[in-house]
Amino acid sequence: MGNSMRKIGMMCIALLVSAMFVATVQAEIKIGVMSLRGAPKAMEEWAATGEYLAGKMGEPVTIMPLQFATLEPMLKDGKIDFALANSAFFVEAEKLYGAKAVAMQINSAGGRPVKEFGGVIFVRKDSPINNLADLKGKKFMVVKAISFGGGQMAMRLLLQNGIDYRKDFAEFKEGIKHDNVILAVKNGAMDAGTVRTDLLEAMAAEGKISMSDFKIINQIKDSFPFVHSTELYPEWPMIAAKHVDADKAKKLGEALIAMKADSDAAKKAGILGWGPPADFKSVRECLKALKHGAFAN
Repeated sequence: MGNSMRKIGMMCIALLVSAMFVATVQAEIKIGVMSLRGAPKAMEEWAATGEYLAGKMGEPVTIMPLQFATLEPMLKDGKIDFALANSAFFVEAEKLYGAKAVAMQINSAGGRPVKEFGGVIFVRKDSPINNLADLKGKKFMVVKAISFGGGQMAMRLLLQNGIDYRKDFAEFKEGIKHDNVILAVKNGAMDAGTVRTDLLEAMAAEGKISMSDFKIINQIKDSFPFVHSTELYPEWPMIAAKHVDADKAKKLGEALIAMKADSDAAKKAGILGWGPPADFKSVRECLKALKHGAFAN
């Protein structure tokens, strides 16, 4: 009898440990991060945010660098709980999958808070291209046609100026990463390109390029601290998937908003922290103008 009681006791312990393991796995928070410059760079920037959030949420947090093509189905199918992605990705996910913005990134321009971003159209310094009209018939590169800051903002601007990106270029290519677009123009492989604001400055700070290598087309001179060719749109939000409990989504958003500018997480990400989500109306208008995706009709 003693032996069988011991066996039952051991089975109970095994079941308890197994249940605890399952609970731990289920409790893990998965955050998909749209990686602009590849997975290693994304982890370098966002792993500390995962650690910060794990401490605040009391649950393990996994940062998953993803490309757009992977990020969207994973959010749709509930395989990730949150996503850090551009504002165009968000307004589509909101419309199609019931996603919700819980916080918005505050970028840093030499310690100055920036809550908007834009697109930059650029050519080599020695290029004969001087304005938007000159781009017709040239080789033009975007990050991706579905990239907001690295594609869609510039594509909208071009359409507003009578240039149809689908038929008015000698070549229209995708560079996949922002760095590839910048280097393709620098090396003369492409005549012109577009990336999101702050990427030219970031690569210059890393010593990979010099700002003097390039000429900015349709440069807008205003108080915004980064070179830009397009109007400005709200920065990247942190997005909660539809399946995430409202209290958990709120708690994670509040944890981000409470992040201090001098924290390791903010410093690694190169931001000043997070604020409440903005009004994304201008983003919806951009996608409507391009008849893109969920806004095609």
